[in-house]
Amino acid sequence: MTTFSENTVAAPADEFELIERLTEPSDDTCTAAAGLGGDVLILGAGGKMGSSLALLLHRSFAAAGSSHRVICASRFTDAGSAMVLGRAGIRTVACDLMDRKELERLPDAPNVLYLVGSKFGSASNPAHTWAVNTLLPALAAERFRSARIVALSTGNVYPFVAPETGGATEDTPPDPVGEYAQSCLGRERLFTYMSERHETPMVLVRLNYATDLRYGVLVDVAQRVFAGEPINVDMGYVNTIWQRDANAALIQAFRLCSTPPAILNLTGTDIIRVRNVAERMAELMGVAKPVFVGTEAPTALLSNASRCWSMFPGPRVSSSTLIEWTSRWVMSGGPTIGKPTKFAVRDGRF
Repeated sequence: MTTFSENTVAAPADEFELIERLTEPSDDTCTAAAGLGGDVLILGAGGKMGSSLALLLHRSFAAAGSSHRVICASRFTDAGSAMVLGRAGIRTVACDLMDRKELERLPDAPNVLYLVGSKFGSASNPAHTWAVNTLLPALAAERFRSARIVALSTGNVYPFVAPETGGATEDTPPDPVGEYAQSCLGRERLFTYMSERHETPMVLVRLNYATDLRYGVLVDVAQRVFAGEPINVDMGYVNTIWQRDANAALIQAFRLCSTPPAILNLTGTDIIRVRNVAERMAELMGVAKPVFVGTEAPTALLSNASRCWSMFPGPRVSSSTLIEWTSRWVMSGGPTIGKPTKFAVRDGRF
C-alpha cells in the first residue's frame, strides 16, 4: 500500500466517496495499527470524529493482516452511526459513560482512544460541561488505568497569539479563555494526575478544527459565502486539518504515550486568514464577493503542529485543496451535520 497526496485529486463527489476517502488506510496507519499489539476501545465514538476514526482503524487492522478489533462505546444518540459501524463489522456498545456501572461493564482493551467532550451549551450549563470534561476523564482513566490512552484535547487551552508567532507550541503555557476552555485544561490536569498515580502511559492531543466537508471552520465560512451572508472576522486567522489526516495522527500517537502524558498539537501545517479564505471561496463558487463584519484582532486561537509533523508523515491534503473541496461540496448541496464550530467566538462562551 502506498501513501499518496490527495492534493491533485478532485473533491469527493458524494457522501459515499467522502467516507471512503476519510477511512482509506495507508502505509502509516497500517504500520501503526500492526504495532498496537491488541484491541482498541474508542470512548465517545458517536461524536463527529468517532465513526471515521473507527472505520479507518478497522480497515488499517485488516489491511495489515491483524486480527485485533475496534470496539466503540458511546451513547449513540444517532442510531445511524452505530449501524454504519456495525455493518462494517465493528463492535458497538451503547452506554452512558457518566454512569459508573456502565463504564465498569465495558470490555478491557490495551489501547484506549478517548474522544469525549462537551463544548456547545457550556455557557448555559457550565456544571454539565465541567462534569463531562473533568469528572468523566478521571473515571475513565481509573477504569482503564492498565491501558495506553490517547486522549483528545483542544488548542483552546492556549492563549490567543499573534499569527506572526506561527501559533502556540506545546511549550506555550496554557491560559484558557472562558469556562469551556478552562474545563478542557481541567480534563488534561485530571488525566495527568491519574497517569502519574497509576503509571498509565498517555498522550494528550490538542486538536484545532478538523474538517471533513460536512462540518468544520471551512464549512462554516463556505455556507455563509454561498448564502451571501456576512463573514465575521473578529477571529481573523484559524488552523484547520483534513479529518482523515487528524485521524491518522491519532492512530500513530499511541507510540508517544508516556508517564506523565506527552502533549501533542494536531492541526494543519499553516495558518489561514479568514478573509482570504472567504474571498477564494467566492471566486471558486462564482458568487458575489463576501461582506465582512467585525475587526481583525491582532491575536487568534492558533496552534503550531511542527512537532507532530516532524514525527509523522505530513498531511495528505493541503489547506488550499481543502478550501477548494469544501467550496465545491457546499456549492453542490453536499450534506452537512448542522453543527457550526463558532470559531469566531473570542470570549470563550459557547
